Amino acid sequence: MAENPYLSNTANLQKYLQLPQKGQVIAEYVWIDANGGTRSKCKTLKKVPESVKDLSEWNFDGSSTGQAPGDNSDVYLRPVAMYPDPFRLGDNILVMCETWMSDGKPNAYNYRHDAASLMEKYAKHEFWFGLEQEYTLLDTQGWPYGWPKNGFPAPQGPYYCGNGTGKVFCRDLVEAHYKACLYAGIEISGTNAEVMPAQWEYQVGPCTGIDLGDQLWMSRFLLHRIGEEFGVKVTFHPKPIPGDWNGAGLHSNVSTAAMRADGGMKAIEEAMESLSKRHKEHMKVYGEGNEARMTGAHETASFDKFTWGIANRGASVRVNAQCAEEGKGYFEDRRPASNADPYQITGMIVETLCGKIDGHDMFAKTQEADAVEDHMVVPVAKP
Repeated sequence: MAENPYLSNTANLQKYLQLPQKGQVIAEYVWIDANGGTRSKCKTLKKVPESVKDLSEWNFDGSSTGQAPGDNSDVYLRPVAMYPDPFRLGDNILVMCETWMSDGKPNAYNYRHDAASLMEKYAKHEFWFGLEQEYTLLDTQGWPYGWPKNGFPAPQGPYYCGNGTGKVFCRDLVEAHYKACLYAGIEISGTNAEVMPAQWEYQVGPCTGIDLGDQLWMSRFLLHRIGEEFGVKVTFHPKPIPGDWNGAGLHSNVSTAAMRADGGMKAIEEAMESLSKRHKEHMKVYGEGNEARMTGAHETASFDKFTWGIANRGASVRVNAQCAEEGKGYFEDRRPASNADPYQITGMIVETLCGKIDGHDMFAKTQEADAVEDHMVVPVAKP
């Protein structure tokens, strides 16, 4: 084991990773738990699967993840997407799964099912999504990585897209995550250092329909796994440090075939009208603790009031200036917090713009289950 219990001994691991597997494949099944985190377990396959349809259902103890009671604890994993494994390489795979109960109903924390049904129903609109995932890197004590142990760094200004010692922290982890996503087939489109030191962003998309949610969740899983190797914690908290420091969001870019066509600004304006009518519902879905981030300062809008504008980063929704000039394109919903569920975000947007469908209510689904704390919460304070 490594001297630091939080640090993986990847150098020693390498010789074992190179051992032949004699035609067998390791499949790591990944799912979302009750607290908006990822869990995983591995199984051996006797041959290489050609598609996700070749993968069998599996199960886990839902009473240990807050997803089921002890007297009915089996939760079933249904594979929905698979990706090349950037850790084990070869034919090994990562498998994104939905969670289901023994009665044939989706688990209370399975938000993908409703979102996927909406995407399928309204596939003719050709929704494209691109999400900008911000996150903050912490040391093992929960303080932003690279920050002075008995104080704070210099004020914000030199860190955004910065270069140089003291301006950026953990670039090696960020580069590792970038390459891992590319290897896994994640449509990662870029990355950059953010306004607060130790805060970064990467973008996934554009992806069609439910693929965006699958890929973003898998990219989060990869980020946490890579953090293990560097002894760094990853937090998606929307306001990890109080005061004059930027929060973290999950800006969501949305486009439909009508918005991308000539004269698409009309469709964008119609979308703004629809979004304004369900602002309160969206804010209940757009992440926990978002009130602390959306204060009207630090490039955010008011939590309580819906606004939109062209090139306005202080609005709830921003329309890119180039899109306005061309009269078509997409819009950026800047309200979601960094810890929001991409299935809930994209599902809610489709439901708001296109309408509910029989047997599915995205907003009602998100309000059914309570978040479950699976770790001790340490208040953020100066060490």
